[in-house]
Amino acid sequence: MNRKPCFQEVSGFNDRWIILPGLPIASVLVSMLLFGEAYQQLNWRFIAACIPVSLLYTTIFWCGMRWIYSEVKWRYPSINEIRWRILLVFVGFNIMFVTVDLVIHYFFDITGVNDEKEPNYIVKYIASLILAALVITLYEAISFSVQLQRTVAEKEHLARQNVESQLEGLRNQVNPHFLFNSLNTLAYLIPEDTDKAVRFLQQLSNVYRYVLESRDSKIIPLCKELEFLDAYVFLLQERFGENLQVKIKDLEGKTNVAIVPLSLQMLFENVIKHNIISVEKPLMIEVFAENDHLVIRNNLQKKNQVMDSTGVGLQNIRDRYRMVTDKTVEVIASHKYFTVALPILELSDKDPSTANSQQSTVKSP
Repeated sequence: MNRKPCFQEVSGFNDRWIILPGLPIASVLVSMLLFGEAYQQLNWRFIAACIPVSLLYTTIFWCGMRWIYSEVKWRYPSINEIRWRILLVFVGFNIMFVTVDLVIHYFFDITGVNDEKEPNYIVKYIASLILAALVITLYEAISFSVQLQRTVAEKEHLARQNVESQLEGLRNQVNPHFLFNSLNTLAYLIPEDTDKAVRFLQQLSNVYRYVLESRDSKIIPLCKELEFLDAYVFLLQERFGENLQVKIKDLEGKTNVAIVPLSLQMLFENVIKHNIISVEKPLMIEVFAENDHLVIRNNLQKKNQVMDSTGVGLQNIRDRYRMVTDKTVEVIASHKYFTVALPILELSDKDPSTANSQQSTVKSP
């Protein structure tokens, strides 16, 4: 047998912080609304009896409507069933009103204050309806807000998990191939040029150290990414020679800005993967700043046979940028060039070396 959920499980929040201050305030307001004439005449005898009666009335009515709301919400929880909830709550209100009115009238009889002028029945009904509407509207609004926040949080959590899993998968696919090619190049350099082989090995170590240090970061200072790119390009040019030309310009003095880590490496790998690199057709990759963006542009010379592009790399970069800024990654393909423009992010921390996602925040310049 399934256990019936409690109010907090049904509504999504604990209403104790609403009831404790709400009951005395509502009871005074209801008392003044129903017996305003007695307050104007300062009829203390009547007021002394009226206040506890009003508190009793408000408590019974509030708890009753709370129970009705919980039952209806449990049976019709969907946002599409709100009409049913309103209808059933209204029916429950009328039943509650008649019942509570009889109880309160009997209470007046036994306290001996029934000789005072009682409020009009319509006035009592309207006052009770206002109280019930306020309680139900408040509960429904808070419940909707809590559900919305949970939905958004769950969606963001799933999106982050998806992005991180894609990034991890992409790294696992790319890095072994890059390492294999780099080791082949190193094996060639060792007997030919020992000094260059040592430098090549140092740069290879720098590349993988950067990959390990930045893998848990959401942003990285641009200067750090460019240092990594310098080591990465050195390894590529040892492999391709003059057939691969890289020009980095207009980036001096940008010390307090950032991009998402390894985005340049992903873009360079995509360019090399999809374009011809030869003596007859050298590949040119340009990196420069323009309109608050870091632009990576290459001359387009597609390979005749190439592995099908899944678009995971570009989408991964887009998703990671979406997590830290509202500016978007721009991709432009023309007959001659393929261009990707990454938003340049401004570091909010004074120390530009801080790249940990839990310590750094960014804003668009």
